[in-house]
Amino acid sequence: MTAADFDYEDLGLVAGLEIHQQLDTATKLFCDCPTELREPEASERSFTRYLHPTKSELGEIDDAALEESMVDREFEYLAYDTTCLVEEDDEPPHRVDREAMETAMEIGQLMDMHVVDQVNVMRKIVVDGSNTTGFQRSMLVANDGEIETSDGPVGIEDMLLEEESCQRVEETDDGVRFSLDRLGIPLVEIGTKPDISSPEQAREAAERIGMLLRSTGKVKRGLGTIRQDVNVSIAEGARIELKGVQSLDDIDDLVRNEVRRQVELVDIAEELTERDAAVGDPTDVTETFEDTDSGVIAGALDSGGRVQAVLLEGFDGLVGREIQPDRRLGTEFSDHAKRHGAGGIFHTDELPAYGVTEAEVEALREAVGAGPEDAVALVADDPETAELAIDAVVERAETALEGVPEETRDALEDGTSRYLRPLPGAARMYPETDVPPVEPDVTEIETPELLTEKVARYESEFGLDSGLAEQVAYGQRWPLFEAVVADGVDPTLAAGTLESTLTELRRDDVPVAALTDEHLRATLVLVDSGEVPREGIEDLLTALAADPSLTAEEAIEQEDLGGVDEDEVRSAVADVVERHEEQVAEEGMGAFSALMGECMGALRGKADGDTVSDVLREEIQKRA
Repeated sequence: MTAADFDYEDLGLVAGLEIHQQLDTATKLFCDCPTELREPEASERSFTRYLHPTKSELGEIDDAALEESMVDREFEYLAYDTTCLVEEDDEPPHRVDREAMETAMEIGQLMDMHVVDQVNVMRKIVVDGSNTTGFQRSMLVANDGEIETSDGPVGIEDMLLEEESCQRVEETDDGVRFSLDRLGIPLVEIGTKPDISSPEQAREAAERIGMLLRSTGKVKRGLGTIRQDVNVSIAEGARIELKGVQSLDDIDDLVRNEVRRQVELVDIAEELTERDAAVGDPTDVTETFEDTDSGVIAGALDSGGRVQAVLLEGFDGLVGREIQPDRRLGTEFSDHAKRHGAGGIFHTDELPAYGVTEAEVEALREAVGAGPEDAVALVADDPETAELAIDAVVERAETALEGVPEETRDALEDGTSRYLRPLPGAARMYPETDVPPVEPDVTEIETPELLTEKVARYESEFGLDSGLAEQVAYGQRWPLFEAVVADGVDPTLAAGTLESTLTELRRDDVPVAALTDEHLRATLVLVDSGEVPREGIEDLLTALAADPSLTAEEAIEQEDLGGVDEDEVRSAVADVVERHEEQVAEEGMGAFSALMGECMGALRGKADGDTVSDVLREEIQKRA
């Protein structure tokens, strides 16, 4: 059965969203460092840490943190001249950033949320290295809101203001290297109620929340600045958290594929029950593969490794069953083994293969006592890793007998997911004692204009067509657009330059990211005033992008982009027409298009196209 065949209402699909959005504040949430990202090569120094889980105020240790701590890793952190001791956990955090708190309250108003009377900072245990402290600081700002979708309202459970995690740079021989530049950037986490009942509604709700966030004009834009988590369950399944969805386009596919996975796992569990299936104990089967031609197994044994196997009674044919596109129950087993350092697993539903012979498969089955309806999974690695990995396979196989295990999964680019860790629980939260509470004041917080409203206003007030109005409103530069229009710049000129022209230059590999708002503002003012012809905009912006230290006036002089008067235009046009006198005599105005391009080239973009066109028509008419 494919996801397209599902009746989601009949399956009891319930879904909710968690949207994580970075705020575009001047400084970080708990210190005065700027919220700018750096290249790892710019780091000034580094240091290492080992992290371990701590007990909550109730004396409990979170399951997700406990599993993460079982992987022995060293964490290295890159520090910069734009980071401080707060990020390194060598100085207490400062008070909550006021700009971040005010922005969070604006967002809350857009979603009809109730802002709490007192904001208290909590610590959320995180030991995967993404925070130097071993926890993330988080605070509840607002709750009980609502957004509209075409399939009905979706409630907003809560909104948290949090510090962003470190940026992962790369895996190292000893662990993971992180960068401190991103750590501490203010982040809002918005959680919906489980009101979503279809993949399409999940995507629409995420798009609506994204629009509301961008309406503030105070959120960061670009890859990695917003992440979506999706919680999915069906009636006979379990709650699954799909973590780290980067693109809105992926949400509906991820929900469909997760529903399929749960349906398949429920069916597998029912069939295993009918077969009276069971999971055996790990067995060392190293001797079975002493003379193997399998590169993976031989490589492990040559390094002193061992081969561990487990009998899966009644699992024959089900380990290799597809539960998501190109992912099988055996892939689930492998994901758990990989969490403990193994490269993966082999299982008899896919063997003989990978250099493992039919004879070795038969010997393997005999070694663990497998019958025709049984399957066998095996791991080859160093002794400790092999034991940990096969234990993880045993545990996951045992949960397959029950159906769908609750867990956090990593959202993949192809719309599928893989096991990441157990679902976190309340045991990972405890109070932050270094930061005083905040009593938010909502009386001076204004509700921003929605982007949908902005589009309509741009059409009616500035005369932009609907497509261009939407481009500007949903783009990153609408504050600049409104500022230059308020200064008197033609709205169509401003909109076309900020959206179409910059897009074209970017496609031509011009480094437009180097252009500042001041570059763009000055360029638009000079062009609108006639000091630079409209045809010179691209050349002027290209020059500024190549050397951002220049002012617009300096770039005009450097590139000789200043306008020419009408006499110079007439002289240049007359020269072109005279060179093509015979063509003009034969074709008359039919020669206009061909000569227009040559005239513009002769003037090197220094004259307005309308002026050149008028003069050229006059010159042709004189000679025709």
